[in-house]
Amino acid sequence: MRAKLLILVAALLAFGVAMADDDGIDWDSMTAQQQQVLQPYANSWERLGPQRQHHLVTGADRWASMSRKQRQAAQRRFKKWRELPDERRNFIRDRYEIYRNLPPAEQRRIRDNFRHYRRLRQDQRQMLRDRYFNMTPEQRRRLRNRMRDHRPAPPSRD
Repeated sequence: MRAKLLILVAALLAFGVAMADDDGIDWDSMTAQQQQVLQPYANSWERLGPQRQHHLVTGADRWASMSRKQRQAAQRRFKKWRELPDERRNFIRDRYEIYRNLPPAEQRRIRDNFRHYRRLRQDQRQMLRDRYFNMTPEQRRRLRNRMRDHRPAPPSRD
């Protein structure tokens, strides 16, 4: 009985320590490099939630590990993202959430298809976009289903 009580107390203490770790990250415990990257958040750091703090520190570490060229590319992408209308950003977030919930094999297939698309010449990509946008909704649905099922496309009479 006493052993069970000791195990229970130890488990509760371990749980309490784990919960205390979820309190977030103290500003002063961060490296100088992390603080420099996260300087815009310095005045509001304590008001940020623990999950947000961990996410920002992870991002600061990733930023610090990037080359100058990689940072410039990231800044361009972020600027482009900020310039998107809210409706478009929400659409992209929704699609990304759908993607994240797909099985790994399906995610890999999508990434491979996108890499193939990116390797095409600009005129070939434009031709594919034009063909897709000129399709009827029914033709688009059939195309998506064929791509999803990996079946070869039957001869089209459309």
